[in-house]
Amino acid sequence: MIRRSRHYLLVLFVAWIIYILSGQQTYLASSLFDKDDRILLLTAHPDDECMFFAPTIAALVQNGIKVFSLCLSIGNADGLGDVRPLELKRSLAVLGVPADHSEVVNHTALQDNIHQSWDPEIIADVLKPFVEVHNITTILTFDERGVSNHPNHYSLPLGAVHLLRSMPNISIRLLSLKTVPTLPKYTGLFSPIVTHIWYSFVVKPRQPVFVAGFKGYRTALQAMYQHWSQLVWFRWLYVLFSRYMWVNEWLPVHIA
Repeated sequence: MIRRSRHYLLVLFVAWIIYILSGQQTYLASSLFDKDDRILLLTAHPDDECMFFAPTIAALVQNGIKVFSLCLSIGNADGLGDVRPLELKRSLAVLGVPADHSEVVNHTALQDNIHQSWDPEIIADVLKPFVEVHNITTILTFDERGVSNHPNHYSLPLGAVHLLRSMPNISIRLLSLKTVPTLPKYTGLFSPIVTHIWYSFVVKPRQPVFVAGFKGYRTALQAMYQHWSQLVWFRWLYVLFSRYMWVNEWLPVHIA
């Protein structure tokens, strides 16, 4: 009897896991956004949008929220700057971001370089006109560790803060993507399962958390496939094991 009960519970648990992963994009703490919001995703390189932010983009688009993309470099570290902006355009289309909602910047002081950070003042100067023209209400970008500790990544929140401090009379929210430690960063399919359990039974999220199901993960993969110039062997490993293909957790940045 006990063994049969255990088998029954195991079947129920497996069925629950399949259920939560087979549905649409899951959106937790959704009350923090509404359909009047105009969300800017601020990235450093073409492919950031799908490698790190796909669960968020897909969930926002699915909920009818306008999403914009500003990429601050053409990704020319390997001499592919002519190709990568086109790949980005195709990737954003897969994720549901219209072409007229996106822009790629090619600035001499904002070049793809893993050894160099970017000047926050220059970032702010480039960011300001895009924010004003598109009436942006919320900026989403990397946090101070930039997920991978890439200096171009962690320069972005500094530039956004610099901009918002110069615009004290305009109410724009700034949220940063939470960098997780190395081990949970590569838990792949376990990431959405653990996150669902945590936020369903342990605590309720106070800030936006986006968890993809199989459909959302497939969309992220399709977006990544548009970046053919970047699909070297270690990126295949990344899309298989990265938590960020499944889960995005966001933290508010308070402008002092």
